[in-house]
Amino acid sequence: MPHPVFAGMPAPFPTLRRREGELGALTHSMQGLAALIGALAELGVGVDALLEGTGIAAQAMSDPELHISHRQKLALLGNVLRLSPEPAIGLLAGQRQRISDFGVFGYAVLTSATLGDAVAFGIKHVRLAGPVLEKSFRVEGEVAIFEGHDVIDLGPLLPLATEFWFSSIYALTNRVLEHPAEGRRLLLPYPAPAYAQRYQQVLRCPVEFDAGVLQWQFDAAMLSLPLPNANPVTAEVCARFCGRMLEDVGAEHALVATIRQACLKSIGELPRVDQMAERLHLSARTLHRRLVEAGTSYQAILDGIRERLAIEFLERTDLSVEEIAERSGFSDVSNFRKAFKKWTGQTPGYFRERGRSTSSW
Repeated sequence: MPHPVFAGMPAPFPTLRRREGELGALTHSMQGLAALIGALAELGVGVDALLEGTGIAAQAMSDPELHISHRQKLALLGNVLRLSPEPAIGLLAGQRQRISDFGVFGYAVLTSATLGDAVAFGIKHVRLAGPVLEKSFRVEGEVAIFEGHDVIDLGPLLPLATEFWFSSIYALTNRVLEHPAEGRRLLLPYPAPAYAQRYQQVLRCPVEFDAGVLQWQFDAAMLSLPLPNANPVTAEVCARFCGRMLEDVGAEHALVATIRQACLKSIGELPRVDQMAERLHLSARTLHRRLVEAGTSYQAILDGIRERLAIEFLERTDLSVEEIAERSGFSDVSNFRKAFKKWTGQTPGYFRERGRSTSSW
């Protein structure tokens, strides 16, 4: 029987199939890669050398909302492989990952009730990470399995991408649980490298090379483990907000989707249009023109984010209107009340009371 969290989902979960047109789309967040870049910096590899030929500007590396394309990410990984004096750089860099790097997504994972809930949320939103490897997750009896697919497409980058992926998963799992996780085994489709012993040192489980598959297996019973930072209100607000904001991302204009994703990680301090234009390496005028062509405006995108976030907090929390105004990106509560009335035709207080009376009836 599948774990209850995954009972309503297909097993195995379908992997992402990347179309040619998606290779240039700005779908990859820099959050995970920042750990890799930081590890290389400590080894003396400069940012300029690391970014050579990628099309990524060095000054953009300090921007946590920067998104890059699949091609750019592969080029960056190629430079890592070529320049790193440390052969096990992927394993070491993955251990630097932090939950807080992932904004509202990270808080949704951290505050989930169980590890199974956290994994389910991550799977549901895996497309937002723009993975280099096609990935899936499933439960087979007593074994839970993270699996990578289409590995041949990465060629010589496969060991590096694999090491970084599994090391990152392991580090984030440990941070969510607040204690080391125990894996059953790691199965890898390539020959053992010269530093093979370091896999077990970092990932703390038996490793089998030339196994024909790419899998990290652990006890499915771990999915029922309660998380020490569980908070049902925070988890629900974050999860519902992420779901609503991204429900149409597949059909959404690429530029609008990129802006929404950047704003999603800046809740409370939504960037101004000039700041967003700078992050996207566009002039404010060009950004405005492209959004007009997409049938929207920057203000409309911000209003949509603020409206949905405010509604989630009003419906799902007991926060005061003043606190909700601040968390929705308003510095003045009166401006928030006016904006909310414009969006919904109701005051925040009336909206909340009506919702409660309806639910109690």
